[in-house]
Amino acid sequence: MSNQRKSKGAFWGILGAVAVLGVIAIAYVTAKPKSRGATEVDLQADPTRARGHLLGDSTAPVQVQEFADFECPACMQFATLTEPDVRKLVQQGKISYRYFDFPLDMHRNTWEASNAAACAEEQGKFWEMHDALFANQDRWNGEATNNPKPVLKDLAQGVGVDVTKWEKCYDEQRYRPQIAENRAEAIRRHIESTPTFIIGNKILPGAMGIDEFTKHVNEAAAAAPVRPATPAMGPASGIPGARKDTTGARK
Repeated sequence: MSNQRKSKGAFWGILGAVAVLGVIAIAYVTAKPKSRGATEVDLQADPTRARGHLLGDSTAPVQVQEFADFECPACMQFATLTEPDVRKLVQQGKISYRYFDFPLDMHRNTWEASNAAACAEEQGKFWEMHDALFANQDRWNGEATNNPKPVLKDLAQGVGVDVTKWEKCYDEQRYRPQIAENRAEAIRRHIESTPTFIIGNKILPGAMGIDEFTKHVNEAAAAAPVRPATPAMGPASGIPGARKDTTGARK
């Protein structure tokens, strides 16, 4: 009887060890970092339907699209560390840059931030508000407050908008349909994380440094068809960076 108990105990001990090893193996596989994988999209055959927010000349040789969430830490990292250099490419006329809101469900205040930025755009201050939101993300995000409006209002005032007009727009949620369109575009493109970029015809997930970003821009420029020369255009107005939208809203 004693030997039988020992045998059963050994059996269950081995089974338990196997189960533990299995859990460890699964955890290792799911926790392994994934390498950046680029997929391709044909924007001529399947053009972007949402408007987004444009920086630069829409006829620039390379079109860049960013799908981002104002409350996303990786988006904040890109916006504060890499994007200042990206804007130099915009000013040089090498790229146009279009930002699409992709508010994720996990972030409590991101819709409010997108609404705040869209209402600032109504007064020509989208990119200033974009920068202020990312630079002050820790003041208004879901971990900091359940009511982001006072901070967002303070940031709007700081970038120089008419706060009375901005607040009316904000309270009306005037641009929520546009934000929803931008989000729907991300879903239609099968984009699953933020930030994700479309540079030329490549979909590239994850924040990146300026060297990698420039490499993708150069590859897209080399692959683009040669276009006939057009008369030089005057500088577009707007701060920060040159800004001109010749496409208008696309519904």
